[in-house]
Amino acid sequence: MRFSKVLIANRGEIAVRVIAACKELGIQTVAVYSEADRYSSHVRFADQAICIGPAKSARSYLDTASIISAAEITNVDAIHPGYGFLSENAGFAEVCEASRIKFIGPRPEVIRLMGVKERARAFMREMGVPVLPGSAGVLKSPEEALEVAAEIGYPVILKASAGGGGRGMRVVNRAEDLPPLFAQAQQEAGAAFSSPDLYLEKFIAAPRHIEFQILGDEHGNVEILGERECTIQRRHQKLLEESPSPAVNDRQRAEISTVLRKAIAAAGYTNAGTVEFLMDENGELYFIEVNARVQVEHPVTEFVTGIDIVKSQIRIAQGERLPEILAGPIQSRGHAIECRINAENPETFVPSPGRITGFHVPGGIGVRVDTFAYTDCVIPPYYDSLVAKLIAYGSDRGEAIRRMRRALDMFIVEGIYTSIPLHRRILDDPDFQAGRFDTNFIKRFPPAAKPGASE
Repeated sequence: MRFSKVLIANRGEIAVRVIAACKELGIQTVAVYSEADRYSSHVRFADQAICIGPAKSARSYLDTASIISAAEITNVDAIHPGYGFLSENAGFAEVCEASRIKFIGPRPEVIRLMGVKERARAFMREMGVPVLPGSAGVLKSPEEALEVAAEIGYPVILKASAGGGGRGMRVVNRAEDLPPLFAQAQQEAGAAFSSPDLYLEKFIAAPRHIEFQILGDEHGNVEILGERECTIQRRHQKLLEESPSPAVNDRQRAEISTVLRKAIAAAGYTNAGTVEFLMDENGELYFIEVNARVQVEHPVTEFVTGIDIVKSQIRIAQGERLPEILAGPIQSRGHAIECRINAENPETFVPSPGRITGFHVPGGIGVRVDTFAYTDCVIPPYYDSLVAKLIAYGSDRGEAIRRMRRALDMFIVEGIYTSIPLHRRILDDPDFQAGRFDTNFIKRFPPAAKPGASE
């Protein structure tokens, strides 16, 4: 079916991004918003807008009943969940189905398979995807964890089976440390994800974080759109992403793409998603998880492939086939980098909500800015600190870096702290420029001069 109206169950830059895709497809949009987001850009740009509750996410953007009510009142055909919030909530996808509203994402049973990390690991292992050594499933006790750790060797890492983002995660270097860290990880996982289940795997001390973009239609077709380098992180949160990865060679890219195409098809995966890997010190890739949604960093893949991932999501949900959507073989050209411009102190990473008193975005060839911000808008303290995504494209990595540096110098955000000064330092670093880095890169950064609130 062709959609005539889509509700965006999200906020911020991703809501604006989905609205833009819908406009290009001739689809009307409905924005939902909390009281704190009454004057946000996505409310202004949508064809209709409905307030669904107070500022707290639990009573607005995470309130299934309010979102479904808004969808039924406005008579939409489909709901796009964006990322975060309800985007990987199988229960929400089921409610959409029961309400005869198309969920623009994977089917509920696939979300459940991929959302439980130990089940996803077992499935990928069966399909021949390389997986880190670890427990065969959820750990029943600290004693079982000790047995597995003794078998694969320390250090190991405990991870929440139902979550991510660094919560419910503990690195264990010695056997005597495992029982207390097991209890801590269980408690944190239970509080964050309503499930204390943990699994264990071999810990790589200095990995790179590589992810592959996937698309699957409802007719069994699967395509892999190459990989992204997501290694520059702080506290397990990505700061800068690029495509292609400077660490992945053509042989690896082809081998992983081939095995992933088989695995994703076998899982019955539909719509967009990302398969994440860790790369060890020897350059070997190991599967860690699947994100069953569009990623924050999808624009870098769009730049190098020329494929609009969000429009593809919508067209797949309408029942279209990938060969028609992609219109030919996938070809990757050039290099793209994305910097996440967050409302936070660039040294301490403390959030910096408040009113933006001055705002100017850069432009020019090869530069893209995805944002909901504008002069005099307020960045609320209740949600993610992302203000904008700055993406730069070049014919090669060197040109992309230079273009990004130029764009950062011409990006003005006044009134709050942002991560712009940190990104300038990253791009100026010789190791970054040479592609020599791992997930500990930011930890090794020396302190910078105290930033001003106008940067």
